[in-house]
Amino acid sequence: MTALVSPSILSADFTNLERDLQAISTADYAHVDVMDNHFVPNLTLGLPIVERIVQVSPVPIDVHLMIEDPDRWAPGFAEAGAQSVTFHAEAAAAPVRLARELRRLGARAGLALKPATPVEPYLDLLSEIDMILVMTVEPGFGGQSFIEGTLPKIQRARRAIGEADLDVWLQVDGGISRATIDRAAEAGANVFVAGSAVYGADDIPAEIDTLRRMASAHQH
Repeated sequence: MTALVSPSILSADFTNLERDLQAISTADYAHVDVMDNHFVPNLTLGLPIVERIVQVSPVPIDVHLMIEDPDRWAPGFAEAGAQSVTFHAEAAAAPVRLARELRRLGARAGLALKPATPVEPYLDLLSEIDMILVMTVEPGFGGQSFIEGTLPKIQRARRAIGEADLDVWLQVDGGISRATIDRAAEAGANVFVAGSAVYGADDIPAEIDTLRRMASAHQH
């Protein structure tokens, strides 16, 4: 499996988003965190801004919805042109129906799990989704440190994907940097969200390349 890097614009300068999107033009995706101040204790940006991000981004958009009622709101992000739309298992009333709707609208459907949410209840639904996002920090804020206890969950998810012989991507988000990407990749992740590690680097394209190369060395 190919290792993909999706820098999080949560660490970008929100008043210079177009500039900071161009800065990650060598990445595979741009990770856009939508937070509603209800599902998580933070408020970031909404659909009108994502619509413009899709228009100006040099790379495909990977939206992560940390919001209540994604059943109602998530399809709008697919309609806006986000190539991947991830909603939280803890917030969705009908995850399979929502995933099917996102796919119908042309987006990849992602299912996100908080660190303490077990993956097992969702393993039978793997064929309905394109990606599992295992949060490696508590969602809500950038710059947190990686939670080691999420590694066994990543391993279990990867094993289940392999046993089902499905092309489901496994994304990790939170505290991903040179110090942690080896372990996450070894556990089975193939899509890596990195915010401060990328935007805090002196040479952003070189950092993206380094992270992708480090992760690729561990792809199964």
